[in-house]
Amino acid sequence: MTTSEQRSLPIAYSPCPNDTFVFDALAHGRVPGAPALDVTFADIDITNGMAERGELDVLKVSYAVLPYVLDEYALLPCGGALGRGCGPLVLTREPGAQGTSPAFGSGGLTGRTVAVPSEKSTAYLLFRLWAADTLPGGLGEIVVMPFHEIMPAVRDGKVDAGLVIHEARFTYRNYGLHKLADLGEHWERTTGLPIPLGAIIARRSLGADTLTRLAESIRTSVRMAWDDPEASRPYVMAHAQEMDPAVADQHIGLYVNEFTADLGEDGYAAVRGLLTRAAAEGLLPPLGPKALDFP
Repeated sequence: MTTSEQRSLPIAYSPCPNDTFVFDALAHGRVPGAPALDVTFADIDITNGMAERGELDVLKVSYAVLPYVLDEYALLPCGGALGRGCGPLVLTREPGAQGTSPAFGSGGLTGRTVAVPSEKSTAYLLFRLWAADTLPGGLGEIVVMPFHEIMPAVRDGKVDAGLVIHEARFTYRNYGLHKLADLGEHWERTTGLPIPLGAIIARRSLGADTLTRLAESIRTSVRMAWDDPEASRPYVMAHAQEMDPAVADQHIGLYVNEFTADLGEDGYAAVRGLLTRAAAEGLLPPLGPKALDFP
């Protein structure tokens, strides 16, 4: 084994339950023959920036950032977050549907303030594609704020609507909020494909052998977590930011699925579909023909 294979790979992923569940066995040295990891926890808007700056060897990022980083990084065919019924939501204080509500009238979100966690996230891409399809009057002002502040801001009237992700699917009613739109439902209805959310990327300069070994190790880590979910629970809950254990389990059940073990044909089609549609709307630069090839 060479020195480069023996060194720990610097990796950054979020403290969210799906990531800690996926990487528990690998991060704790329980995957035979796997490369050692040097783990940094960071929210995905931070890891997106790390990827654009080329800071670490392995990163969990938004699919929306791929066109900016695939010259240096390869998309791994496993470990990420895709699925069905797991898309971002647009929330308001008032009940409504498909971009309109009684309080907003027929103009929907036109002229309204919408809080989003990032403008370089997959959630934001799905939001813009939904708006292009359903809001003829266009969008109002976009306000970027930390994810945990969005639901309180909508509840308190600081913004008119909020784009939320992850466990907010299970908790938004606790804030007295209403679902204006489920962006995943819109994506699935219009494409028939699963919803691409987060990707695992690794530096191409690691070489094909290391990249393949890393991908196989992540797959094994996922399967080990499925085979013995209780083994990962201490790691998951230690980083779950006081999340209720039942919500953490729902989170894992929703975001860790067949596509986490292997993107497969539908997974790759979903990624290409998202990035191609976003490029057509002028939201992202176009992908090169072999940009998603692995390794």
